Amino acid sequence: MQGVPVLLAISLFTLAFSFVCASDPGPLQDFCVAIKDAKNDDAVFVNGKFCKDPKLVTAQDFFFSGLNVPGNTTNRLGSKVTSVNVEQIPGLNTLGVSLARIDYAPYGLNSPLIHHRATGILVLLQGTLYVGFVTSNPDNRLITKVLYPGDVFVFPAGLIHFHFNIGETNAVAITGLSSQNPGVITIANSVFGSNPLINPDVLSKAFQLDKNLVANLQSRLW
Repeated sequence: MQGVPVLLAISLFTLAFSFVCASDPGPLQDFCVAIKDAKNDDAVFVNGKFCKDPKLVTAQDFFFSGLNVPGNTTNRLGSKVTSVNVEQIPGLNTLGVSLARIDYAPYGLNSPLIHHRATGILVLLQGTLYVGFVTSNPDNRLITKVLYPGDVFVFPAGLIHFHFNIGETNAVAITGLSSQNPGVITIANSVFGSNPLINPDVLSKAFQLDKNLVANLQSRLW
């Protein structure tokens, strides 16, 4: 009789799991074009956005122009990301995709970052990039590759990754992302430029750095 509670628990888990697996795998409508706010109380709210009345949807809701224009790379890192996500194309809401153009000056860097909601796939159009990502604990393996025009590289979701232009000419890449809003956490900005600042004692111990060096890093305009 002692096995009865265990069998009952397994049966309940199996039943619950079957209900979960029976859910719909995707949206139940053709699209949900995002709008900033809704005028009607009965507006549908999906993925953090209100849905536009399908009868009022136009081609403009699925359109963006300007990805052919180079980004301004005159900054400290020498790179510029031009995002095309749900904020630029409201028709992307619920569709689970977005992309970005990335421009790099010679030796420009797309600083180590995380897309916590999306896997990325990058195709290099121009230049030479040194790219890579670091696997999670405990291995923390660095996986890198030098890319040339036409090469494609994948960055798994949630892993720290980077792109570095190792050439003496400009570089251009296009990245596809598996989310309408992939999110981005730039490591240096988040750690040393948070608001309010993280206690320097924490960072000094975590990075094994002199406290004055940490304070100097935190004083920079991120």
